[in-house]
Amino acid sequence: MNEETFNISIRKFLKLVGVSSQREIERAVAKAMAEHVLDGTETMPAKMTLEIAALQFSVTFDGEIRLE
Repeated sequence: MNEETFNISIRKFLKLVGVSSQREIERAVAKAMAEHVLDGTETMPAKMTLEIAALQFSVTFDGEIRLE
């Protein structure tokens, strides 16, 4: 195994996930705000699950998204 290739591929994947996830969350919040589902003061629980099928690996991260 090439450690450098491995680490670079992990970082690229995590960057993709981070940027894409932020964009999707921002779109969902903007839509909910426009539809008056949110008032802009919420703190919302959030959960992210990472799965790698080839490793039979799954881990879940819990956190929160605060609007104020």
